[in-house]
Amino acid sequence: MKFALRLPFVVSSALALSALLGFGSLANAQDGSPQMNLRRTDLTAGMYRIDTQLAVTPQQREIGLMFRKEMPQQEGMLFVFEQPGVQCFWMRNTLLPLTAAFVADDGTIVNLADMKPQSDDSHCSAKPVRFVLEMNQGWFAKRGIKAGAKLGGAPFAPR
Repeated sequence: MKFALRLPFVVSSALALSALLGFGSLANAQDGSPQMNLRRTDLTAGMYRIDTQLAVTPQQREIGLMFRKEMPQQEGMLFVFEQPGVQCFWMRNTLLPLTAAFVADDGTIVNLADMKPQSDDSHCSAKPVRFVLEMNQGWFAKRGIKAGAKLGGAPFAPR
């Protein structure tokens, strides 16, 4: 019973903290609007340039590409985690068919997974990674980019 009484306080406190710190992501998840104003960087895949949104905070990663109705072919979202781990993604509230590229620190694509919209099916990296790049489904295949290919860009530069 105490837990049930505290839950609204915890949720409203989290929303208030989110608003104070300028994180609109939690609010986005509740109102069903996509996050469109994330920081961006350019990545490369061979001769192809990718205009990439960066999802770096837990809130940004949690929402990802949810609620987006369209995404230009040259755009994607790079999920950046603090530590390498087996990363697993699902497509709840995601309207676009996507391909996830699970990417090692040096930019090497470990594995690719096609994901169906609005599905809770889990798609995981074949080994621990810190990066996951989501693109429109078919983007990698149409360009002949497979596991073992290397992505370029600031996130993959030696530290």
